[in-house]
Amino acid sequence: MKFLKCSEDAIPPPTGKRVAIVGAGPAGLGAAGVLRCKGHEVHVYDALQEPGGMLIFAIPEYHVPKAGVRSGVQELVKAGVNFHLKTKVAGCSGDGVKLEDLVRDFDAVLIATGTWRSRNLGVPGEDLPGVYVALDWLFEFYQAQLGYTSMDEVPPLGHNIMVVGGGLTAVDATEVPLRYLKDRFNIQKVYLSYRRTRNEAPMSPREFNRLIEKYGVEPLELTVPTKFSPGPNGRVASATLQRMKLESVPGDKRPHPVPIPGSEFEVKVDAVLVAAGEIPSPPFEQGCLGIELNRDGTIKTDQKFRTTAKKVFAAGDVRHGASLYGLALKSGNEAAAALDEFLRTGSWS
Repeated sequence: MKFLKCSEDAIPPPTGKRVAIVGAGPAGLGAAGVLRCKGHEVHVYDALQEPGGMLIFAIPEYHVPKAGVRSGVQELVKAGVNFHLKTKVAGCSGDGVKLEDLVRDFDAVLIATGTWRSRNLGVPGEDLPGVYVALDWLFEFYQAQLGYTSMDEVPPLGHNIMVVGGGLTAVDATEVPLRYLKDRFNIQKVYLSYRRTRNEAPMSPREFNRLIEKYGVEPLELTVPTKFSPGPNGRVASATLQRMKLESVPGDKRPHPVPIPGSEFEVKVDAVLVAAGEIPSPPFEQGCLGIELNRDGTIKTDQKFRTTAKKVFAAGDVRHGASLYGLALKSGNEAAAALDEFLRTGSWS
C-alpha cells in the first residue's frame, strides 16, 4: 500500500515547516506521504505499537494484507517521516503528550484519530462477563496474532456465540473466530442478530449470505437484544431478543425497525460480540483549545479541513464518521493539500 506520493529522491529541500499528525491510520499515513513530498518535516504520533491503525489492528489480513501496509510505512520512514509510537496524545487533560504542546511547537497539527469507540446497545446485562464490544475483541485478537500479546489474553468465547450488528465490523466479528479460533474455543454455533433484514444490511446481502453458506452462521434477522442474562458462573448465558417489523418513514432511505409486542424469545449463548457501530474518537474533549465537535462526535471543520482552532486540521473518520479505509486515505490526502496551502501562505481566512 503506497502512502508516499513521490519518489524519495524527488522530495524538495526542507521548507522549515514542521507538522504534527495525531493518528497513524490511513488518513494520517496518507497525509504524511503528501506533506513529506512537499518538503515539510513530519512527525506522526500514535498510541499503538506500530503504524497502520485499523489497517493493522482491526481489519483482517484477508481483506488488507498487513505486509503491504508495513511496506508503505517503511517508505515513509526512509523518506524521513518521524514516528512516535506508543505515545498517547491527550487533550486539555489526562496523561500523555498534550495537544496544546503540539499546537505550540509545530506550525500545524492534523488530527486523524479515527473511530475507535463503539456504540452501546443500552440494555440490561450488557456489562456481563462474556459480552464484548466487537471492535475491542478484534483488537485484542490482532494484538495476539501479531505477537504483541499472548493468545491466552484474547477474551474467551465458547460453544455458542452471538454477533449483534449488520455492518463490516459484524462481518469480521463473525468470521474471525470461525477462521482462527474455532478449535481453540470449540465453537459450534454463531448467531447473527440484525435489527433489519440482510437486504438493508450495510455489509450487503451477498456478504450476509456468504457467512451463512460458508460458515453455517444462523441468521436472526429482524431481531434486537433486549437483555443479557448470567449463568451460575456469572458470565452471560442467554440473550433475550425481540422480533421487529420494518416500517417506511418519509424521507429516510431505509425502513425503520419497530418492535413487535410480545415477540420476545431467548437464545442460549456463551459469548456476545456487539458490533453496533463505531463513533469518532477525537483525542480531546469538546471545547479543548477552542476546537468544536459536531453533535455526532466528529470534529467540526470547514471545506479546507480546518477546525475552529487556528493551525489545527482534522481528516479521516474522526472528521466524517466511520467509513471504508479508502475514503479515510483520500481524506488524509486532501487535508494535507489544504494544510500545505496554509503553511505556504499563512492564511487562515
